[in-house]
Amino acid sequence: MTPFTLHGIPVSRGIAIGRAHILAPAALDVQHYLIADDQVEAEVSRLQCAIAAVHAELQNIWNELPPDAPAELGAFIDVHALILSDPMISEMPLDIIRSRYYNAEWALVTQIEELSAQFEEIEDTYLRERKADIQQVGERVLKALTGSANFLPKVDGAEGGASMIVVAHDISPADMLQFRDRAFSGFITDVGGQNSHTAIVARSLDIPATVGVSNASTLILQGDWLIIDGDAGVVVVAPTSVVLDQYREKQARQLRERKKLGKLKKTPAITLDGTAITLLANIEFPDDCGHALDAGAHGIGLFRSEFLFMGRTGHPHKLPTEDEQFASYKQAVVAMKGRPVTIRTLDIGADKPMDFAEQTALNPALGLRAIRFCLAEPQMFMTQLRAILRASAFGPVKMLIPMLAHAFEIDQTLAMVERAKAQLREEKIKFDSVMPVGAMIEIPAAALTLPLFIKRLDFLSIGTNDLIQYTLAIDRVDHEVAHLYNPLHPAVLYLLSTTIAIAAKAGVPLSVCGEMAGDIQMTRLLLGMGLREFSMHPSQLLAVKNEILNSDLQVLVPATRKIARLFEPKAIAEAVEQLRLQGAPQ
Repeated sequence: MTPFTLHGIPVSRGIAIGRAHILAPAALDVQHYLIADDQVEAEVSRLQCAIAAVHAELQNIWNELPPDAPAELGAFIDVHALILSDPMISEMPLDIIRSRYYNAEWALVTQIEELSAQFEEIEDTYLRERKADIQQVGERVLKALTGSANFLPKVDGAEGGASMIVVAHDISPADMLQFRDRAFSGFITDVGGQNSHTAIVARSLDIPATVGVSNASTLILQGDWLIIDGDAGVVVVAPTSVVLDQYREKQARQLRERKKLGKLKKTPAITLDGTAITLLANIEFPDDCGHALDAGAHGIGLFRSEFLFMGRTGHPHKLPTEDEQFASYKQAVVAMKGRPVTIRTLDIGADKPMDFAEQTALNPALGLRAIRFCLAEPQMFMTQLRAILRASAFGPVKMLIPMLAHAFEIDQTLAMVERAKAQLREEKIKFDSVMPVGAMIEIPAAALTLPLFIKRLDFLSIGTNDLIQYTLAIDRVDHEVAHLYNPLHPAVLYLLSTTIAIAAKAGVPLSVCGEMAGDIQMTRLLLGMGLREFSMHPSQLLAVKNEILNSDLQVLVPATRKIARLFEPKAIAEAVEQLRLQGAPQ
């Protein structure tokens, strides 16, 4: 077979080499037929039994989670169980059967496709990718209806140490559990992105993975030799023996380097010239705190609160209560044992995913999202503010507000925080009266009017993902323009460097919590700009720490100033690469 290469999105670093195992999805192209009136209740009962069977299956998987299973797996199984219980899945297909006389499979697929289309319109990338969870739950029910299932073979490790690389259209977190007891070394999916559950689980399991590899499951054949380069997002199909040897050597080198990194967990993050750097973790769930502590994080720099609202779409009366939110926030605060926890308020998409029936946004990226949405829904926002404040009584908490751009937005937000404090005082509920409130700097307008933010807020956090997206006017999850997403664009570097410099001069704490913070290619550049606080996925922390330990700011700072004066993309890329060589003394 002639070798060829596929490209996707790198989501979990490392090299994987093995034979392809194609994981066939449940057929979404199910039989479509109308049923007779006297068959309706029997068809309803058949779908109800399938849903009940999947509930039992998820519960069994959750009960049998091994002690060393990443916390993300249990949390994602909970999310799938919640989605399965949502009336949009558990009741609406039954109504379709009764009203349209569709067979059970057709009714289920009809509802799944409608929900998927609604999620596709959401601007927020994290929430948009939850569409995959809806589809994965639907596929699991379809398997129960049709009696189909995926089985992974046992692999004995023969044939030159070959292991299994799973290739699928998509993989659910629950399905990933069955891989733990097999010779599973990596996976490739047709769909997915940086924030898909598949990607998050891959990082937590530390398994090389590439997602968004269009048509991989149809182009790759069962048993093909594969190489996954998780650093570059490259998949090599049917590699030559020379290429195999090169990647095996690279794989062995990476394993040696990882073992060395493991020894850095308790080593302080201090540069060669003696500058202390703070390393924080980004988390999605309270249970992620254990991974953050294991990696040596000084605290949580970004706790995304969106997961609490998952599965609540279309049902405003089922939004998480204050007590539900408080319990989750408190769990994270207590788990961090006195280390600070930064909780970001709800950052949802522009098209009101809480109520799909009233979608009006013509351009979701520029619409009612994040703080704009929260200020438009004051009751919901007040519930969250009270829950965060209550959690602050159990340890250091900081509140982070996303997508602020205007002074009046800051003032309205702070006024609501004060109102929440007043309510809690009146109810004699404890909280930290001086809890810091900060802003995400992710809109160019915010970066260019930073004094407005410094005057009103306690700290800042740069969200590089959105800052780059808005600066370059591209949707980074749109494959047609994704190649334009460039963190080294001179405009992006200007906004980053000036924001960091202005905050430092004003004495306002500032961190970077976007993807750039966990990219070791960018570590020394950010250090040279003056960044002293990084927040990233726990799995990236030790690699970044290693870069810091081998960096000399006396060399980096002047070199970074020269980069700031460059405008040609090629010259910038070469200078940043050279910076990695200049960080440590030769």
